Amino acid sequence: MTWKKNAGSPFQTYKHDAVATNGMVATNHPLASAAGLEMLAMGGNAMDAAVASAFALSVVEPMMVGIFGAGFINFYNASDDGFAHIDNYSVAPHAAAPDMYETVSDTWPDYMETVDRANNVGYRSVGVPGALKGWCYAEERYGRLGLDTVIQPAIRYARRGFPASRYLVDIIHQGRQDLAMFPASADVFLPGGSPPPVGDLIVREDYGNTLGAVARDGPDALYTGSIGERVVDDMAANGGIVSSDDLRDYRIHQREPVTGTYRGYEIVSVGPASSGGTAIVEILNILEGFDVAGAGFGTAAGVHLLAESMKIAFADRFEYLGDPGFVDVPVAALTAKEYAASRRGEIDPGSARSHGYGNPSAYAGEGANTTHLTVADADGNVVSTTQTLNAAFGSRVTTPGTGMLLNNTMNIFDPHPGSSNSIAPGKRMVSSMAPTIVMKDGRPFMALGTPGATRIFPSVLQAIVNVIDHGMTLQEAVEAPRVWTQGQSLEVERGIAPRMRERLQAMGHDVEEVAKVAGGMNGVMFDHRRGVMRGAACWRADGTPAGFSGGPARPASGEALYRF
Repeated sequence: MTWKKNAGSPFQTYKHDAVATNGMVATNHPLASAAGLEMLAMGGNAMDAAVASAFALSVVEPMMVGIFGAGFINFYNASDDGFAHIDNYSVAPHAAAPDMYETVSDTWPDYMETVDRANNVGYRSVGVPGALKGWCYAEERYGRLGLDTVIQPAIRYARRGFPASRYLVDIIHQGRQDLAMFPASADVFLPGGSPPPVGDLIVREDYGNTLGAVARDGPDALYTGSIGERVVDDMAANGGIVSSDDLRDYRIHQREPVTGTYRGYEIVSVGPASSGGTAIVEILNILEGFDVAGAGFGTAAGVHLLAESMKIAFADRFEYLGDPGFVDVPVAALTAKEYAASRRGEIDPGSARSHGYGNPSAYAGEGANTTHLTVADADGNVVSTTQTLNAAFGSRVTTPGTGMLLNNTMNIFDPHPGSSNSIAPGKRMVSSMAPTIVMKDGRPFMALGTPGATRIFPSVLQAIVNVIDHGMTLQEAVEAPRVWTQGQSLEVERGIAPRMRERLQAMGHDVEEVAKVAGGMNGVMFDHRRGVMRGAACWRADGTPAGFSGGPARPASGEALYRF
């Protein structure tokens, strides 16, 4: 399928979308999408399918997500036309301190680095997890089938094994030295000391038993039970600081959504402690004053507008975004149209500039390795959720006897004291996650998200612009070449034409070609006129949209339909 409107070189989508009437599950692994479909086939709703898919991903996409991870859930509840936003993000342990790491540099690009990578690899990089508690809460509050049912596909995959994909094996190769440092991780992912061949079964028996305990005891198995005790004991023996009190005291939060409008569409995304929704609305507000469609997709003029708007949003993010329990985040001001108009005037259409943070008070009224999934059901419910261990395989630590990989979410904090995202006991780190639902005329129009750390919200933003301004299908929008900057180099994927890169360089951008910006985006788009939904997943991961159509037999009425 080729998009004909591209002002540069047309591009061919690597994958095809899926079309269905009764439900759609788009995740970054086919077995996880199958788990979601299984729930829909059993009469479950979108939340049942989403939670089943999340548990399944924790088995088959282990480098990206796990029950000892963190994330955000954006849920549109068709029964009351309302939104629920569940913040199940990670927090700093009680023993954490602003100066707990020795930093390497006070300037970029090494600003976030610490001595011995202590905030990235190993026990001291681990934050208090929210994934399991969030998933269980979402299922209990909004699902139909119950935890024991939705977790069964994941248990089955863990105990019986699943084939290693090229994507997974490549990431194991990249992280093999770190994984080898932790025997329980190496036992599974480096059998015999090497990554498994593509297609070999990976069996995670210990993790299957852990999930079995969760099916029986719920989140208490981790937060107050025997699994948590194993984690705490292993932490104490290896210099970690997550304690039994940290696990017991963890709380999820239901947050208010961040909302905005763009060219007649309503944008609904997650709020702080994620910066993603706020930044998307801020950037869209800035872009709304430009002729983005006229500039064209992939052109130097179009990429320049994106890059300059991103720089502005990142400057504001660094200055103002933090855990709302610790920092007064001016969300209303940052997402105000008037504030965007003031920042828009700082953009020179012909030249790259440096941008500092603004003064929103005058307008008051991650790791790159994460996963995303989007689910919709026949009743109109929609779930868009992004979940993570942060880096690939998180801290790389597997707690012995549990098969459970631990996050390294402490790496998301600013390791320097004194900023809005500096470390404090019990504080949530700032995320860039952006599970987003776009509404049109009061109904869901599309829902989408992606992994990719600080590249998440700019990538989601570009997909939204691709659809609304450039007229792309969702499949084209999620696969289209992306760009990213936060003020240093301008990263561009190879699909941006060389002549456009040269023009951007001439405008003052330090252009750097990269293999990919962010990760495997997926989403669902709704065609209400035809009564169908379209699922899409991009080439950057093992993403698979899976649709559910058909249904029960048509009831007999009067004369038989067929004669034999």
